[in-house]
Amino acid sequence: MAKRFNSQLFVSRISFYTTNEQLKRLFSPFGVVTEARLVKDPRTERPKGFGFVTYESEAEAQKALKAMNGRIIDGRLIFVEIAKTGGVEGSTS
Repeated sequence: MAKRFNSQLFVSRISFYTTNEQLKRLFSPFGVVTEARLVKDPRTERPKGFGFVTYESEAEAQKALKAMNGRIIDGRLIFVEIAKTGGVEGSTS
């Protein structure tokens, strides 16, 4: 069986000066972004340098993954991969 592609991407090595809105704008050309969220330190409220971008469809996420992985954004080389889910992959229906 083919593995199901997730519509959420994990983005790492993001500039600490990037905002949620900038992250969303950066990934919007590839499809409808339903959420763009930077992970922040709970104590300082400063971004930790990684976040998640969720698309409406798996096809849009796949397009963004191919286009954005390994790009230099704000002077930093970013990495984009499929976000890992907590569940176990299994057959659906």
